[in-house]
Amino acid sequence: MNKSELVEVAAKEAGITKAAADKALSAIIGAVVQTVSKGESVTLVGFGTFKSAARAARTGKNPKTGATLKIPATTVPKFSAGTAFKAAVAAKKTAAKKPVAKKK
Repeated sequence: MNKSELVEVAAKEAGITKAAADKALSAIIGAVVQTVSKGESVTLVGFGTFKSAARAARTGKNPKTGATLKIPATTVPKFSAGTAFKAAVAAKKTAAKKPVAKKK
């Protein structure tokens, strides 16, 4: 699902126009990006938490030449799924992989 499909679903579920749904989604995404870029976290109970995390400097290898290179330390965004989100995804996978009982 891409952003336009998400906007369409949100508009239908909320009973609002696609333009209003797009504006709301853009505002939410902007608020999450701005908050996480400040080093703070955004928690949506049941869905998950967006936060920033420090990544230490490390050495890597150029796959084409095999030469080692230094990768500098950086800060990256992270998402941790909430309990309800994890349960919903696990339930879908479990339902799809139910074993078939054998007859004796």
